[in-house]
Amino acid sequence: MINRQWRILSMSLVFLAILPASMLRAAAPLQKVVFVFAGFNERSGFIFVAKDMHFFEEQGLDVQIVQVRTGQVAVSAMAANEAQFYSVSATGASLGAMAAGLDLAFVAGIVNKLDGDMVVSPKITTPAELKGKLLGVQSIGGGVWTFTMLALDHWGLVPERDKIQFRILGDQAVIAQGLISGVVDAAYLGYTFSSVAQRQGYRVLADLAKQDISYQGLGIVARKSFIDQSPDVVERALKAIAKSVAYFQDPANKQSVVPVLSKWLRLARAEDAVAGYEAMRPIYSRRIFPTVEGVRNTIRILSRIDTKFSKLKAEDLVDERIVRKLEREGIFK
Repeated sequence: MINRQWRILSMSLVFLAILPASMLRAAAPLQKVVFVFAGFNERSGFIFVAKDMHFFEEQGLDVQIVQVRTGQVAVSAMAANEAQFYSVSATGASLGAMAAGLDLAFVAGIVNKLDGDMVVSPKITTPAELKGKLLGVQSIGGGVWTFTMLALDHWGLVPERDKIQFRILGDQAVIAQGLISGVVDAAYLGYTFSSVAQRQGYRVLADLAKQDISYQGLGIVARKSFIDQSPDVVERALKAIAKSVAYFQDPANKQSVVPVLSKWLRLARAEDAVAGYEAMRPIYSRRIFPTVEGVRNTIRILSRIDTKFSKLKAEDLVDERIVRKLEREGIFK
């Protein structure tokens, strides 16, 4: 009887040993993980696709995607350990939290240069004509503000000197409406909402992706303590994201991706999502390494308004351990 039980146990162990790791993960309860993001535009499309195409579940993760109004709210969620990952650009809010001592680090970079459109009223034809104008932003120090400041810096414009003012409006859907209604003269918009404004007669002053401005345009941050304690969770999350980026970039998947963008961005017309999809497909980085130079560029801009940022070192705000491991495994091919 005992020998029979041992034989059954041995056969069970052999069976488990030959099962693929993915099947073993699928049989186990999914680990709950929270992703927060504040940028309400097509740039976050890779997260939406990873969620709706079940790439996270394939890695044994039950991911909740939570949009928050501002970067400050997202940072608070990270500080309270209510969220494990934050999809964010190098902004005043994210770098400010790091300067204040929160142990955040960029573990991945999805967009490693400035992108999106500077959209203006039809009367504005050159960057110099932004002098004395009112620009719409989501918050001071947030993503839209940072993108705008980097563009102005690239054009040699200084808001204080050139009497350029900012008006806080809300997320990009609200900013687009503020531009169309004449509340502001110009605004940074992602490609989807830029397309909406253009149909109302507003023009693109510049496609910032063509300006070649180095920037950590969109990355994934996690707490260093979480990375150290749960490297496997970080690795599985980044594997799902890498697969999502590759899926997004494959033209054969356009018919699947566009409806996902349309749903998450709550667009009335699916066609509005096409512009965002086409713009982001070549901008996403398949090799999802964060960019130290892009972070350094933002520190330089932010140091002009607050000396606390000058104490930051870009190298200390990036953790490449996981992405380097994924590259050795051939994940980014």
